[in-house]
Amino acid sequence: MKKIIAGSSSPMLAKNLAKEMNAPIASVSVKRFPDGECYVRLHEEVEHAIIVQNTYPDENIIELFLLEDAAKRMASRVDVIIPYYGYGRQDKIFEYGEAISAEKMARLIEQDASSVILVNPHKEHIINFFSIPAMAADATTTIAEYFKGKVDMVVAPDKGAAAMAEKAASVIQCDYDYFEKHRISGSEVETKLKSMDVAGKNIVIIDDIISTGGTMIQAIKQLVRQEANNIYVACIHGLFIGNADDKILQEGAKEIVSTDTIESAYSKVSVAKEIAKLLENLKN
Repeated sequence: MKKIIAGSSSPMLAKNLAKEMNAPIASVSVKRFPDGECYVRLHEEVEHAIIVQNTYPDENIIELFLLEDAAKRMASRVDVIIPYYGYGRQDKIFEYGEAISAEKMARLIEQDASSVILVNPHKEHIINFFSIPAMAADATTTIAEYFKGKVDMVVAPDKGAAAMAEKAASVIQCDYDYFEKHRISGSEVETKLKSMDVAGKNIVIIDDIISTGGTMIQAIKQLVRQEANNIYVACIHGLFIGNADDKILQEGAKEIVSTDTIESAYSKVSVAKEIAKLLENLKN
């Protein structure tokens, strides 16, 4: 029987996944000793374990490893769901002497796992670091569905998110554009939309991650200057470091929407359905 094992980092998503799959959530204890070390214990038998746990921040990594170890000692199958794959940004060597953290994490995680599912990893090729079956769920469509009827246009804050904006726009059935950087001088860079006029339009700015919010804030400022109407902000993974959410709202965003990969007040859509589909494909 399948049972969901909810790590400390994603209880909301674990609950949503359990509901989506009609599977129970296993009883588990997770606690910290006075010196900070983690302790986990499964209180019931599990034949097929589905662990839901992030690898961000650092303490959640150790918890994941211990949950895997506990599950592996009793279950015949252990599927690991990592909603937000921390350490995924370092996916190659940029400068000599660096560690490839995305690959190292994969090597450690796969030791006690039968399969792994990531949600919108920083780069799609990260799943190739795993030697066990690994897949990436895409929450773009789920976020786009939320904005149907609310917006006239989808905007990416930079060229890197343009494909995501295009996919969301195809679901909403509206236009899309992205911001480009233009160097004016040696010290001055201008950011502007590639082609579209935004005056009077309701717009959602979409990206995979909001960390400090700097890129998103610059995009909002430009849209306000160009007299956009309502400006919404959406992301898959909402880290919101250093009160980034407050800063985004203060700049003029009407609403912030993120998924339940990282639980917050802005987790208004769930990636549970996409994950459940991939788990079903693994079975087949």
